[in-house]
Amino acid sequence: MSLPSTQTIPVPPGIPALLRDLVHEKTGLYFEDDRFDTLIDKLRDRATACGSRSFLDYYYILKYDGERTNEWLRVMDAFSVQETYFYREYAQIQVLVETLIPRWFQQSTQPLKIWSAACASGEEPYSLAIAIKERGLDRYPIEIIASDASELALSRAQAATYRERSFRSFPLELRQKYFLPVAEGWQLRKEMLTPIRFLRVNLASAEDVAQIDRPQVVFCRNVFIYFSPAAIRRVVSAFALRMPGGAHLFIGASESLLRLTTDFELQEIGDAFVYVRNRALAPVAP
Repeated sequence: MSLPSTQTIPVPPGIPALLRDLVHEKTGLYFEDDRFDTLIDKLRDRATACGSRSFLDYYYILKYDGERTNEWLRVMDAFSVQETYFYREYAQIQVLVETLIPRWFQQSTQPLKIWSAACASGEEPYSLAIAIKERGLDRYPIEIIASDASELALSRAQAATYRERSFRSFPLELRQKYFLPVAEGWQLRKEMLTPIRFLRVNLASAEDVAQIDRPQVVFCRNVFIYFSPAAIRRVVSAFALRMPGGAHLFIGASESLLRLTTDFELQEIGDAFVYVRNRALAPVAP
């Protein structure tokens, strides 16, 4: 017997809300009631691939078997948003290379750890690596960690091949300097791949976040726009548990943590706003 088409899998009453709450618990992503159609559309292919006769079947698969079968990994791929570009919100990158990195190495000989916490297709961590190199700061011990919840996104990031849209805010001379033209677009030069370590991290999982120990700088930009306030609080709290006092957290220009946390204080540095981990909090456990 053939499976139903992706257009005819039934959606029983009440199931979108149950799926929404389960997805929220596992991923932090939140779909308001008026976005249930979007939620269902994003999950249709997965429901079909799992042989579900209805979305009730698929709900049970996710709830009771999703971890064992790695179905949640495929869900992360389905929800992955890879709309980004090089040098996005460049004022924040300027603060990193003009202020934070020089300040760190004036005061410390220890390596500086930078975490791109939702790297999508990789433009953000590679932007950081290029900006660091352009300022001559690559002579310092700087570690860049790039993570995403989607294995598909990480695969694309590590392939490091980009089309024109990714360069819409990136100087042409830097593209010609750091990328090679290929049939698929532009390929990042191999020497720029090595400063970055890629990991799969679900920000909604405190255990996953704990993999990143003592990052002094975290970029988590344009992620919280998809999260509920409760999920944002959980993620920011998990960040604070791993970040030392005085560490810096960058979020998107349209995002805010005001009234959501006291773990971080908002400061203006240069032309950008940045959240600074409250030094009054307990220090990170060794």
